[in-house]
Amino acid sequence: MPIKPKIPRPTVKRLSLYLRQLESMTAHEQQTTSSKQLGEALGLTDAQVRKDLAYFGQFGHPGIGYKVGELIAQLRKILGTDRNWNTAVVGAGNIGRALMAYGRFKNKGFEFVAVFDNNPEVVGTVIETHTVRPMKDLATLIKDRHIKLGIVAVPEEAAQQVTDELIEAGVVGILNFAPIRLDVHDAVSVNSVDFSVSLEQLAFQVSLGMTGSLDEDEN
Repeated sequence: MPIKPKIPRPTVKRLSLYLRQLESMTAHEQQTTSSKQLGEALGLTDAQVRKDLAYFGQFGHPGIGYKVGELIAQLRKILGTDRNWNTAVVGAGNIGRALMAYGRFKNKGFEFVAVFDNNPEVVGTVIETHTVRPMKDLATLIKDRHIKLGIVAVPEEAAQQVTDELIEAGVVGILNFAPIRLDVHDAVSVNSVDFSVSLEQLAFQVSLGMTGSLDEDEN
């Protein structure tokens, strides 16, 4: 069996940017594009676009470039957004409520099917048609509703315990909004979002007069 190359993290991030740009092209009824055009729209070189896509195959057509609809379908398949992902939110505070109210997640295949909290004043209230359930119901609902992804939107001191419960219940991916590094022992995939770090990086760029964006790793 051939060994799959390790995909650089910045490449994976750029795939989402390519997809978003291609979807914008579709909205404007554009049928084809090129690596040069796609790169210019995102502030990248055409060589970078070709290099990123080459990790996953050859998608161009001689004399045509990329067929926009075809490349959208391929990128959705690569990113895993060509299917529906039942998702649970743990933490019905400001972040949790804001996430559930953001309608575009559903369009991308992420379906919120449950929300949990341990605050008795919050349990039983309704967020976007979903009744907030107590944490004691988490394991049962994760299985009954075939939930694969969990969003951790709880205070730092509760994040690890919530993560342990999600893993035990059977989720395979976690999006973490708590400002803490979660220990998952390679049991699931984890992505963390830390607003303060993002703002610090932005302040750094502005202070030094930098433009563009900072990648986590090399290309």
